[in-house]
Order: sequence, then structure tokens, then C-alpha cells
Amino acid sequence: MPGQLRDYFVVLPDSAAGAAAAGRLPVPGAAAGRSAAPDATGSAREVGGALTVAHPSGRPWIVARPLVRKVSHLARGEDALVLIGPDRVPDAVLAGILEGARDRTGLEHRLARVPGLYHVVARLSGRSWIRGTATGLRRIYHARHPAAGTIASDRPAVLAHLIDAPLDESALALRLLDFLPHPLSRRPVWRGVHETGAGYGLALPVAAPGTAAVPGPTEHRWWEPPPGELPLAEGAREVGDAVAASVRAHVGGLDRISCELSGGLDSTALAFAARDTGPASLSLLTVAARDRYSEDETWARRAVEAAGGTAAPGGGYGAAPALDHHLIPAADAPYFYADLASTAAELNDEPLPVAPGRARAALLLGRARATGSRYHLTGYGGDEIFLGLPHAYQDLFHGNPFTAWSHLGGLRHQLGWPLLPTVKALLDRSAFPRWLAGAVTAAPQPVARTPLLSWGVRQSLHPWLTEHATTLIAEEFRAAAEHAEPIDPWRGRHVDIDGVRMGARHFQAMEDIGMTIGLPVAAPFYDDRILEATLAVRLPERISPWRYKPLLVEAMRGVVPDALPARTTKDHMASDEHQGLREHAPELAELWTGSRLAEHGLVDSRHLLRLAAEPFSPVLVEHSISSTVAGETWLRTAENAWPAPQLTL
Repeated sequence: MPGQLRDYFVVLPDSAAGAAAAGRLPVPGAAAGRSAAPDATGSAREVGGALTVAHPSGRPWIVARPLVRKVSHLARGEDALVLIGPDRVPDAVLAGILEGARDRTGLEHRLARVPGLYHVVARLSGRSWIRGTATGLRRIYHARHPAAGTIASDRPAVLAHLIDAPLDESALALRLLDFLPHPLSRRPVWRGVHETGAGYGLALPVAAPGTAAVPGPTEHRWWEPPPGELPLAEGAREVGDAVAASVRAHVGGLDRISCELSGGLDSTALAFAARDTGPASLSLLTVAARDRYSEDETWARRAVEAAGGTAAPGGGYGAAPALDHHLIPAADAPYFYADLASTAAELNDEPLPVAPGRARAALLLGRARATGSRYHLTGYGGDEIFLGLPHAYQDLFHGNPFTAWSHLGGLRHQLGWPLLPTVKALLDRSAFPRWLAGAVTAAPQPVARTPLLSWGVRQSLHPWLTEHATTLIAEEFRAAAEHAEPIDPWRGRHVDIDGVRMGARHFQAMEDIGMTIGLPVAAPFYDDRILEATLAVRLPERISPWRYKPLLVEAMRGVVPDALPARTTKDHMASDEHQGLREHAPELAELWTGSRLAEHGLVDSRHLLRLAAEPFSPVLVEHSISSTVAGETWLRTAENAWPAPQLTL
């Protein structure tokens, strides 16, 4: 059955209706037949692959199917704490967090000891609350069940199933854009399902459903970005410690692990951090590039040499005592848009633009699993966390205009920004709602030489979108702008945090592919503690037009050999995407024949069919088709998402 949800949890009200709702939860066939296993407190049990943590009444409070993640649970009287994340948290640590916490604020203060990779569900004085992560890697959704009241989950599709929610065409139209800025990114694609913002928690109502007035859930802000006050050296120590802790939380104690080693700084840093956890076997995987000017393979080989690999016959790298390097030939790597039918294997939370590259990701993870790896690490998130965007110079200009202009001068010459438009953009003081109202346009956007100093990037509507779709999108942006507030009052910090959250959202697709293949995959850089440590560094020291990711370089000094961070280039795979449009034109034409998006009135399938026959059309140079392909394949998966068996508790 395609589109099965293999990993999720729900938080239920303490009522007969809540227990009945638990009986309708989707059941992955792979999990069937597992035996029940009560925990030490006697309040959690496992049935059919689902772990259930009970209310004091004995009714189900949390039902989790943690195929990859670990559920840590501790109860003290009627109060309880549950952490769902990459590693089991010892009871002693849970007790130290729970005991003495009189309210949510006290509990949050104690939770700062734990790496920021966990969903948190707590019950204090009879009131349940739940939160994800500040980076958006772990999110929370909630919906109003007609009988049970408010139900929360980490997966919107589960809630949509429980309340029989229809698709929201406006939210689906929004997903046809290349990217969605805050706050529109929070619009789930099902009606009646709501997402709680990253950095906010959800408090569930106490009153039993069925009463005359059942209160709704309330949101509370638990995370604020730290002020950027630390000097580079001190901040680098904080970042280095946070990276090491995040990597340990994922792979510490495992005997066989693997890392993607692209040759870039991010994956190289994680590979060395993973080596320091002391696995018996570490496999490093590099996909060779078709472009003969690519430098990734060269730098990946240098990293392997520095890490202790030894040259093997045939030019590859054999195993050092605990290290082996697997170089995947470029000819083995699928082009983008290959095997689009395989996207039906996972029901992502929403259409994600990374879907056209699924076959490439599946190849890499499949090769990693073949090494015997028990956990695979990637460098996803490194660009969003450490690269820094030009918008940040708007922030710097307020307090240190001379430094800001000096840095912008270097950046302007590198990017070819004209002087007067740069000055105009730097002096612009438009409020966030005004920017959001004009963030999409039907007019074509200049691709280069455009100063990027506003609240985000303005984008053009794709020409194959219908008038109905463009109307829905315009209405959503206009409505959001009426009450929108930025993530942070400072533009640069707003854009930085929004970019991190966008990347973390997209990484979910990689996690789901890993679950399909049977290999957990993680992006440790999306740990809250790493984001916090990065934002705490003085702005002109953490980003620079003259140094590449200076904060990460300094943070990994002593872990990564000094010669490796000397790289200042970055490879891209644009040629593989354009070639993929040609190689897989028949599959794309088949996709647009009987298009589900066209049935919803959102795309012009005839226009898309013409483009499939003209893969090198200038239209496809100016406009990416990735988000439309993702929307189409996701919609087909969502139509047939639920397996027949039902969970009995």
C-alpha cells in the first residue's frame, strides 16, 4: 500500500471518545505482530507496534509508532514527561527535568539540558502540552475531532485521517510556489488541521469533551533567539560543543554508522565529528559528479586521506581500521526526475520540492544501508545555519553602518550588485506585512544583480498555473499580510531563521525515504542548540564576504584538519537537473496526462505537456518545475494513503 505513515505519534484527550479515536489510527503493515512491553512504571505498553502511554485514568494519552525514534517516558504521580527523539533519555535525566518543575516555564528551563532534537509532551497538574523544535525539524499539528475534541500529532495526515478532512485547495496552490515564506509555510494542506509555529508550544484543554463549552488549545512561545553578542572564538566553542552533542545523540554508542561525504565543508565536519564518537565502522559515501570541473570528489578524497583512509588497488579507498570510502560512479546516479512513481512510497506532511531528486537520495541511502550502517548522517542544514544571507547586513547597518557598508562592498563586487540599487535596498524600511503582500508577482523577476536585503526573496508565478491558482495564491498572501508578524523584528535574523525552518521542513522527505529503505537518516545541524549558538555570535564575525562559513571553520578547528576548511568553492548540480528534464521527458508527459492538479483547476496540463516535449525551453530556465512535480506526485499519493487494518488498543 503506497503512502503509509511509518512513524508518528498522537496526543489524545482523557475520554472514551479519545480512546475510540485511537482505534482509527493508521497501522503500517510492517509494524504488525510486535509484542506488548510495559515500561518500568507500568503506564506504557506496546501493542501491534504502537507504544501507548496512558492517562492516570488508564485511557490512552500518547500513541506512538516510533519506527526510528526512541520514546523516553517518566511519570511522577499524575505528572509525566515524554521525549520522542533520536536517542533514549535516561530516567535519571528525565527525573531531574520533571521533579521540581512547578509549571511549564520551570520545565522548559530544565529541558535546556537536552539536545534540541526532541518532541516534548508533558502533563503538569492535569494539563497536557506539546512542542517541537525551534528549527522546525520537529513540528506540531492539531485538529478538532467532532467527538473527542482537540487531538495533536507530529503528522498532519494522521489528523486528517481521524477527522476525515478534505484537501485545502488554497494551501495546495501555495505549495506550487518555489518556496513559501513565513507565515504561509504553516498552512497544512488539509482543512481543519492547524500547525503550531516553530518556537511555540501547544497547551491542550483540560475540560472533558462533550461538555457544553469545550475550550480550544492555546499556543505559548517557549523559544526566543539569543542576542548576537559573543565574539567568534567563544561562539565557536559553543557551536563545536553543540555539534558534538547533536552527533552523539544520533550515533553515540552505535558500532556501524555512515556519513554522506560530498566534499563540502558541512558533510566533512560531520564525518569527523562522527568519527570521534568511536564507532567500530564508519562508512563515507561520495557520489561522483558528471561535471568534469566539479571539485567535490577531489575534496572528499582529501578528507578520507586526512581521516585515515589508505589507498586501495584500483584507485579507491579501502578500509582503515574503522573507515571505508565508497565512491559511487557518476553513471550510477540517476538524473533528477527519475523514477517519479517511487515518490508514492512515502506520504510526506506536504508536497516538498525535493521530490524530483528522490531517486538520487534513495540510491545513496541504499548504498549506505548495504554497508551495514545503523544510522546515516548528512550535512543538510549547514548552508542555512552557517552561510549567512545578505539580508543580515540590514541588521548590521543599524548599529554599525561603516562595518556593514564595508562588508556589503565586498559582497556587492562579488555578486555584481549595482551601487544605487544596493543603497536604496539598504535604506528601505518597509514593514514585513507590506513586503509579504507583494512577495509574489506575475511579472518576471531579474535573476541576477538584484540586491537581496529585504524580508525575503520576491518570486514570480509560474506561467503554467491557472487563473484560479494565481487568484488563490494572491488571496492567501493578501490575507496573511493583514495580520502577519515577522519571526524576529530584525530582517536578517527573520530571514536566517525562516531559511533554517524551510530547510528543516524539506529534510523530512529524506527522513521518510530512510524509513522506507530501513536506515535512519539525520541532519544534526538542525539541532536547536546549534542554531542558538550560531545566532549568539556577533553578526560581522559569523558571516563575511571574505571568509567561507567562518563560524563553522573555527568551531571544527582541532576536529577537522586545517587543510580541509581551506576550500571556498561549492559545486552545484544544475546540469543534472536540466539533463533530467530531457532524459525523463516521457515520464513527465505521463505525469501531466490525467494530472490531478489539473483536475483541481490549479495547472494547465496542456502547457506542461508542451514543456515536457521541449525540455530545453527558456521557460524552464527561468522557472523551476520541481514544486509542480512535487505537488502532482504528492497528490496522487495522498489519494490512496491509508492501509485497511485498524489498530485495536
